[in-house]
Amino acid sequence: MTNQFDIQYLANGDEEPDFIPLLTNEDEEQMNNEDMPDIVSILPLRNTVLFPGVVIPITVGRDKSIKLIKDAYKGDRIIGVTSQKDVHVEDPQFEDLNRVGTLAHIIKMLRMPDGNTTVIIQVKSALP
Repeated sequence: MTNQFDIQYLANGDEEPDFIPLLTNEDEEQMNNEDMPDIVSILPLRNTVLFPGVVIPITVGRDKSIKLIKDAYKGDRIIGVTSQKDVHVEDPQFEDLNRVGTLAHIIKMLRMPDGNTTVIIQVKSALP
């Protein structure tokens, strides 16, 4: 079943949706050529698993996570990202995290009116 938006879009087939790049080609090339640090801070995520190559906004609300993002944004902007085993754990420790994760580059950090921080990250590779 096709919804009304799809029909309108198909009827106006000459119109293309707006595409706003987050990175220039030069920015992306430079980011891909960067050396990855041996030690990174780990951002635990609830209900989210990331894969290399993905660009995604992540909303962080925990104080520790916001501090981690702010510190990384001032530095090399590289963080480790992994999912929590139990989404109900408010202050996850090492044993509460899955051992497989990814390295990510923070593209943009946005402070939201509700006090949360949203980061747009590009996932680079799996953590070794």
